[in-house]
Amino acid sequence: MDHQSSQKYVYTVADINLLGANVWQSYLVTDALAQVGKWITVPEAAEILGIPMGKVRRLIEEHNLIAVRREGALRIPAEIIVNGEPLPSLRGTVLVLLDSGFNLEQAVQWLYTEEPLLGATPMNALLAGRKSEIRRLAQALAL
Repeated sequence: MDHQSSQKYVYTVADINLLGANVWQSYLVTDALAQVGKWITVPEAAEILGIPMGKVRRLIEEHNLIAVRREGALRIPAEIIVNGEPLPSLRGTVLVLLDSGFNLEQAVQWLYTEEPLLGATPMNALLAGRKSEIRRLAQALAL
């Protein structure tokens, strides 16, 4: 398998027992974060936003920005900085996901996973201004 590939197969033993035999199932796992076009570091975000790095870290803590550790450094998807400001709809959406039982890593993964009901990733829908639709979908995940 190509080590650069963003897809891999995971094999599991199902809890189903047919005629006394375990059934093996496989499913495709994709790296949702491969959907991010460009990653920036905290210092780069500070420069783009025109604020100190400490303020960028505060924006991350308050979920105005999202960041994940990649290649040994905390990185932020560049697309969530729009017109020199954090994407306004991001914070509320992340809070809805956290309230729905997601941890932060799961919330970020969900935002970048293709959603058939949307025909896009939730992040692409947020960037397109479809905030209400995304938040309704995120709330439904808690049910």
